[in-house]
Parts: sequence; C-alpha cells; structure tokens
Amino acid sequence: MNKRIGNIFKGDRVIWMVFFFLCMISIVEVFSASSGLTYKSQNYIGPIVYHAGTIIAGVIVAIVTLNIPCRYFKLMTPFLMLVSLITLLWVLLAGTKVGDAGRWINLFGFTFQPSEIAKGTVVLIVAQILAAMQRDNGADRNAFKWIMWITLPACFLIGLENLSTSAMLFAVVFLMMFIGLVPLRQLGKLAGAIILLGVFAISMVMIVGHDTSEDNEELTKVEQVEQPKKKNAIEKMFHRADTWKSRIKKFGKPKPTPQEYDLDKDAQVAHANIAIVSSGVIGKGPGKSTERDFLSQAFSDFIYAIIIEELGIIGAFFVVFLYIILLYRCARIASRCENNFPAFLAMGLGLLLVIQAIFNMMVAVGLAPVTGQPLPLISKGGTSTIINCAYIGAILSVSRSAKMKRDENIG
Repeated sequence: MNKRIGNIFKGDRVIWMVFFFLCMISIVEVFSASSGLTYKSQNYIGPIVYHAGTIIAGVIVAIVTLNIPCRYFKLMTPFLMLVSLITLLWVLLAGTKVGDAGRWINLFGFTFQPSEIAKGTVVLIVAQILAAMQRDNGADRNAFKWIMWITLPACFLIGLENLSTSAMLFAVVFLMMFIGLVPLRQLGKLAGAIILLGVFAISMVMIVGHDTSEDNEELTKVEQVEQPKKKNAIEKMFHRADTWKSRIKKFGKPKPTPQEYDLDKDAQVAHANIAIVSSGVIGKGPGKSTERDFLSQAFSDFIYAIIIEELGIIGAFFVVFLYIILLYRCARIASRCENNFPAFLAMGLGLLLVIQAIFNMMVAVGLAPVTGQPLPLISKGGTSTIINCAYIGAILSVSRSAKMKRDENIG
C-alpha cells in the first residue's frame, strides 16, 4: 500500500508536505471567508464544494505534471508561446471585465486569466535561454538580449490590464538572471532603466488618470454623465489609470487614526487592519472571523488577513514559513540538478509562487498598495489554482529527475 502511494506522490516529500498544508489551509479558510457568497446564494455548502473540487483537480494536474520528464517541457514551449500571445491579445480586445479590469477570458463556460499561463511560459523560456547560454564564467552577454526580447513584450501586454502581475513577473526574471550569472553590469543598467521607467509610468498614471478622491468624486461622476468623451490612444492604453492613481494616492497618504478611517471609502484596508489587530497570538479560531462579512475579497485578495484573524500570529508565521520552505527546497533541488535547465526552471517557478505570496501578504498587512494578487495555493480561484498546482508539479518533476540522477551517481 505504501509503495503504491509512493508511486503516485513522487518527487520531493517536503514540497509535497508544504503543498498539502497549503491546500488544507485553503479549504478551511476559504470556507470561512466565503460567508458573503453563501449568504447571497443561500447555498452554504456549494462554494466550498466547488473550491475543494478545484483543489482536487489541481492535485491531479500536479500528479500528471510531475510524471512528465523535465526534458519534455522544452517541447511544449512553442505551443505555450502561441497560446500566451493569442490569449493576451484576446483579453485586451475582448476580455471579460470585472470592475474596470478586463483580465479574464470566457471560453466554453470556463473563465481564466491568460496572464497565469503567460507567467509560467516566460519563466520556462528564460530558463532555457539561461541554460543554453551558460559559459564557464557565467551567462553569455547575448543571453540578456534574448531574455529581454521575450520578457518586455510579455510584461507590456500583461501590464495593460494587470500592472502588479507584470511587475512581479519582471522581478522574477530579474532574479533568475542574477542567479543565472548574467553580467552584473547589464543587470545594473537594467535596474537603472527600470527606475526611470517606473518614474515615467507613475507620472503618466498621475497625468492621464482622473482624480477620484473624496473631494472630486461627485464632480467626476457629473462630468462623466454630462460630457462623455471619446478616449484617445493614450487614454485607451492607460484605461486603468484612474484605479492606479487612486491606489497610489491612498498608499502615499499618511495613515489615518482609527477614528478618522472612512469605512465606506477604505473598507478593504480598514477591515483588514481590524482583522489583524483583533487576532492576538492564537487568533479567534477557524471559522470565527467577524471581518470576513465586511471584506469583499476576503476569500481572495485579503485572505491572509482572515488567516491572521482566525489563526493568530502563530498561524500567520506558519503560512510564511511554508512559503520559505518551498523556496528553500526549490534551491536545494536546483543545487542537485546536473543540467542547468531544470535547475533554472525549479528556481524560477519557486520564485514565481513565493514572490506573489509576498505581494499578497504585504497588501494584507498594509505594507503595499492594493494590487489584486491572490495568495498562491490558498486563495479561492479556478484556473489560477490549477495552474499554480501545475507549477508545483513541474517543480516535483525536476526534483524527481534530480533525485534519480543523484541515486545513479551514488550507485
């Protein structure tokens, strides 16, 4: 029996344990945080059954992926590039909008974000470039050029609808190049260019974006009703500038005192803070959150605040510890690989998951502006959860092949 289970759950056992704990935390906390959905639908078991089914489907995808030899991932690159390009253009032209963001595609009843596929595809391509262009003293200087040819267009297309995801992906690629020993001079120039580009992008957002602050909100609504204007090319490109400008201004303002908080205009941040402050060391206990009823994205963007409220500081540190262990194990797996490609792939996918987790947790505790990034493998999701599970499966595939080679060398 144990042998059969071992044949199914192959690969690094520590990553499997981390994956298991994250999935269990997800099922418990999403069930608790979905009270708003259950109240509206009067279906108290439906949302968690759907989410548990998604987790189970993700585990199956992870098992299938880990059984794919790592060398075959390279063969999938042209197909994934084509799918990523088509779907990213599709979502820009005819994406399904939620709020002011058109990040989703509805296909045969399934809704997914093309950026989720594009992220993994870019990491896969960068890993291949770094592996193919490694020299005795590090990566060839031309590797930087080829990586930029792939990364910049992808980040631009993603960033038009999802700026935080674009920034996160670029950070992952930058770290992969650092690990891949791309010349520091090139990375230094890139860092300088990023700073200048960031200043330019923020300036454009502040110029193009309309002021939706409290003082001008009613005036803006009247202007939109009375004087509808056709948007020019720049305004179409920066159509989310209003949202970005609002988030930048809110984050840049001095933090108000508890008495000064406007629970209508700053509901998400305010109730996330209340959840964290009221948690204590051990929390209120699973399923006993009160702020989940006031947070509109309690089961997604702000689920870490609900975890802190219910599981306390201990639970919060435990979740952080799981992601640290995941990244550490990815580094250990990479160090055991005899070939460069699987090593870079494992590190890239590990960084992709962990950096997104850091983004989400920083938003929840007020250290970063609201970005809309879910907590990987914990937040409620559909295809995003399944794709993250596929990333875990790819890491496990690398760990499996690295372990087999290590055993052969020992033998």
